Amino acid sequence: MQPAPRPLDELLDAALAAPIGAALPRIAPSDRVTVIVSDPTRKEPRAAMLAALRRHLPGGRPTIAVATGTHGPCDVGALGIAEPVINHDGASDIVELGTTRRGTPVRVHRCLVETDHVLATGCIRPHYFAGFGAGAKALFPGLGERTAIRINHRLKTEAGARAGIVDGNPCREDLEEAARMVTAPAFLLNAVAGPDDQIHAAVAGDLLAAFRAGAALAKPWFTVRAPRSPLVVASDTLPVTATLYQAAKIAAAVAPLVAEGGRLVLVAECAEGTGPLDVVNDAILRIGVLPRLPPGATIGLVSALPPEVVSRTLLSAVTELPALTSDALVIPRASQLICEPSS
Repeated sequence: MQPAPRPLDELLDAALAAPIGAALPRIAPSDRVTVIVSDPTRKEPRAAMLAALRRHLPGGRPTIAVATGTHGPCDVGALGIAEPVINHDGASDIVELGTTRRGTPVRVHRCLVETDHVLATGCIRPHYFAGFGAGAKALFPGLGERTAIRINHRLKTEAGARAGIVDGNPCREDLEEAARMVTAPAFLLNAVAGPDDQIHAAVAGDLLAAFRAGAALAKPWFTVRAPRSPLVVASDTLPVTATLYQAAKIAAAVAPLVAEGGRLVLVAECAEGTGPLDVVNDAILRIGVLPRLPPGATIGLVSALPPEVVSRTLLSAVTELPALTSDALVIPRASQLICEPSS
């Protein structure tokens, strides 16, 4: 079990007072500083992390950059911060840095190149193919060019690209190699969430070492085991359920608990729609979700989407939940979990 939460500012200050693998950077008043925050698809204490960085790393000329990845420009007002930001669109002001060993072209926003320091924030939670969110993901894919990001994301088809796996995860290793191509020194401040959505720890320091320390804390908090079931009903809260693009993470997380020939029912309102259908169907469902299901298993969707919209996806519309038998599994906050079958 995760510890009871301490005050957030106390956790962040303690992490910055004892950084892992790297000392606090020395920032001169004239230094350019790029500070990265996540977009609104992630529930994170952005304002608190920015305030902690200002307390411990005053000075410099900061630029706030929003790590939108392939999500496109975001609603800046939903970030909960007052500073002006670079609202990354995945296509403008791009600089090419090279190619990873796995063939991913590394193209990133110019703010990662025209800077003296990079301060990366984020919140460590399970991620269905990058192992965990946060860490180097703030740089790439967070501030990456969208085509290059999708090339990295093709690695989700490989066996090691699973929630809870960091070392030996080809997708994670590839994006970390990409982030290391940024020559400006990078310093990390990550909160570590629990499955209750509260912040229970924080880590700071080296982009890779501090992240791994945080992921090691988080993994046992999120890991659940259960027998495979012929019926799995899985849901989550906002912002994950806002679009099918995000809600597909729920299905990927619980797929290991679906029995052969079983049924997975995904419950997500999707009030903001499906997201780009070509990406949802081909880049997420077809290669990232359906291959994780056992033979004969199917996925249905309970949502506010019209049936004719759902019919254009790779899922089937469900208007009424099936009867729950004694061996059914009902899993709330499912995208947050690392699901492992116990039999």
